[in-house]
Amino acid sequence: MTPSFHTVAGRLTPAAPFDFAQTLRFAEDFTPARGEQRVAENTLTKAIKVAGRPIGFHITSVGTVDAPALDYTLYDARPFTPALIAASEDRLRFYLSLDDNLTPFYKIARDDPALAPVIERRYGLHQIKFPTPFENAAWAILTQRTPIPVARVVKDRLTQRYGGSIQVKIRVAGQGTDETEGETLWAFPDAPSLTAADPDELAGLIRNERKAAYLTAASQAFADVDEQWLRTGDYDEVEAWLRAIPGVGAWSAGFILIRGLGRVERVTPNEPLLEAAARAYGEPITPARFKELATRYGDTAGNWAFYLRTGA
Repeated sequence: MTPSFHTVAGRLTPAAPFDFAQTLRFAEDFTPARGEQRVAENTLTKAIKVAGRPIGFHITSVGTVDAPALDYTLYDARPFTPALIAASEDRLRFYLSLDDNLTPFYKIARDDPALAPVIERRYGLHQIKFPTPFENAAWAILTQRTPIPVARVVKDRLTQRYGGSIQVKIRVAGQGTDETEGETLWAFPDAPSLTAADPDELAGLIRNERKAAYLTAASQAFADVDEQWLRTGDYDEVEAWLRAIPGVGAWSAGFILIRGLGRVERVTPNEPLLEAAARAYGEPITPARFKELATRYGDTAGNWAFYLRTGA
């Protein structure tokens, strides 16, 4: 029987140190994506839309923390082209922050008595982003004044209606042998998919006309922008672009900059970060004190904040 998918295998080399076990623990606990990927011993399986197509990723660590390497298999319903392979590799590297250089951050953090123990526990943890900045923006909109479990239900509805799925078969460790398991992976819709959505249908799925309008505006904005500019362009200009999107305020823009784009140059304090800093530093932390502490870390302040949260 002809398989329902095509595959490509390859290897990626993360910037050391990189601990894939830390990545898997974080992925399993990441609320916005819980249940959207399969986390098993030393493997991560997920689908992400790339170039408008749901692409399956099966990733396995074959290296060490200080000499890391990841083997991957890509799955698509249609044959791969060199351009699609390159785009898939770029998305995977970006999603897992494989190119992040943690050395400058660690150098500062090891001289910070409050954070040094966290570095020891989380050594080699690279930030997992949302798979795309648009998915991060959508989540920021869906969670506005809404309980997380309710937002998750709506996100799943959007995925089932406007995303896409890919059937895969992966080899898993069995009792003394390898077994093959079939699985359906679902990918969250990309910006063009929601731009083309019927406004009434979208509002019916979200059950909130205001959020549906915000999500449509965000999808139109992200469908037309160069993501590479969002990743590397002038920070203030990117932040201003984000805040010009209806429904994206200061908090949401900061959230997307760090968790959707990996912009660690700055960090905006919020209540969870203030609480995490208070636990780490053993003192009440005001926004002013938070900014004072973050200044020490310069353009790695976002890493400092990420480790504060994961350490807490």
